[in-house]
Amino acid sequence: MRLDKFDLNLLIAFELLLEERNVTRAAQRANLTQSAMSAALARLRQALNDELLIPHGRRMIATPHALALAPQVSEAVRNLRVLISGATAFDPATADRRFEIATSDYITTVLLGPLLPELKREAPGIEFNFQLPTRDTGAQLEDGKLDFQITPEQFLNKEHPSEILFEERHVVVGWEGNPVFAREMDLAAFHSCGHVAVRITGVPAFAERHLLAGDDQRRIEVIAPSFSAVPWLLPGTGLLALMHERLARVYAPLLPLAIRPSPIAVPPMREMIQYHAARATDAGMLWLKSRLHRAATGS
Repeated sequence: MRLDKFDLNLLIAFELLLEERNVTRAAQRANLTQSAMSAALARLRQALNDELLIPHGRRMIATPHALALAPQVSEAVRNLRVLISGATAFDPATADRRFEIATSDYITTVLLGPLLPELKREAPGIEFNFQLPTRDTGAQLEDGKLDFQITPEQFLNKEHPSEILFEERHVVVGWEGNPVFAREMDLAAFHSCGHVAVRITGVPAFAERHLLAGDDQRRIEVIAPSFSAVPWLLPGTGLLALMHERLARVYAPLLPLAIRPSPIAVPPMREMIQYHAARATDAGMLWLKSRLHRAATGS
């Protein structure tokens, strides 16, 4: 088959089908109907003259030819993503583009959410996909599937450039009716209460990692799956939580919360923005990065 007759979108379908070994899940990831993904598989089979995936129970088994092609297709898709995103001309007023950003719900709440109205006014045709970080985020950045990850310095992919957005400190937060807030929040008061901790995909957050590395004497009674869930778990209880100060300040007007300085020294958290080295000069990336820096510093 001639290349000019081949739909390059089929390479995306091939990659998803080989990863999922399931037409329905591959279609969901591609935001396609199951019938559209089935049609893509049929076209791939015809173009590559191979069954590629053979039904076996609820899953599909990849043929040897499909397995041999998989790394080459992934490399081609990665190169195409970098090529397409590397266009130098970018006018936010007329741009039709989608930015993929991996970050926590904390950053979405304190930075991306407040910034979004400005971004949509300036670039009404731009789409944003904000996704939570996973264990694969570093690999996704490496493969060109992400434009940015915004994360504490400790979680960076060391192969690609990064810049600091801001520093954050942690504070103690709890229900304002908790008697512990009637006196000074010292270590004894801090350890007298049960605590809420955060685990995202089972990985301790920045403050958790710091405390667990030392002599952590907290009594963890609740584990939350996200940062923004924590303040809702505190009212009416005797629980405390170490929270990002910016996030605590967002929720304090909404819930009956008290905020105190932490009696445990937690180093400032350096929140970083990272991108693929091949996209360092991409005009669209530079535009969005400048808006994120401006919002983060309030300048």
